[in-house]
Amino acid sequence: MSFKPTAGMIEEAKRGLAWRREHGRGGTEVGIARARDISNGKNLSEDTVKRMYSYFSRHEVDKQAEGFSQGEDGYPSNGRIAWALWGGDAGYSWSKQIVERLKKE
Repeated sequence: MSFKPTAGMIEEAKRGLAWRREHGRGGTEVGIARARDISNGKNLSEDTVKRMYSYFSRHEVDKQAEGFSQGEDGYPSNGRIAWALWGGDAGYSWSKQIVERLKKE
């Protein structure tokens, strides 16, 4: 089973990669690899979707940090760049929906 990233996820992953090039920070090697896959519209495995959901669930607290939101000092923060690399809010809601559906099956 594979899952295709949405347009919103692709746009956000491209933004994350651009920010990373511009600022030289944010995200891990795994996050960068994920952003490349998403921005290229590659089908993602069930395992990858589950890892995405785990990432977002763990890092949702990053949204409360200074620099996560536009207009704040330090925007985009390392956490905001990393969040974008994983597909942003679109990736979070998409992965959550799939994981919840898989749990029911």
